[in-house]
Amino acid sequence: QVQLVESGGGLVQPGGSLRLSCAASGIFFSINTMAWYRQAPGKQRELVAHITSAGTTYYADSVKGRFAVSRDNAKNAAYLQMNNLKPEDTGVYYCNRYPPYSVWGQGTQVTVSS
Repeated sequence: QVQLVESGGGLVQPGGSLRLSCAASGIFFSINTMAWYRQAPGKQRELVAHITSAGTTYYADSVKGRFAVSRDNAKNAAYLQMNNLKPEDTGVYYCNRYPPYSVWGQGTQVTVSS
């Protein structure tokens, strides 16, 4: 079955950086567009970025120029490098396919605060 495991979150000051990792299993990883989503407190889950099997990327306007999504098909892994973090980036970050499977991982908490 589909398993998605996110890691790498934490508490960081504004302007800081974090690198999130996603380990996927139970899917044909290399052919899927992989995505990162986030859910801020009291808000709906939103798409942050995705990367196609060919390496084409998409970013939400709110993170463009600050975040970078990548993947390693040999490891069934996806990554999200987050730079110049802002308090509004706070939330639980999830990886999934785009469009997403109904199964979600536990997510990883990112808190940006001074």
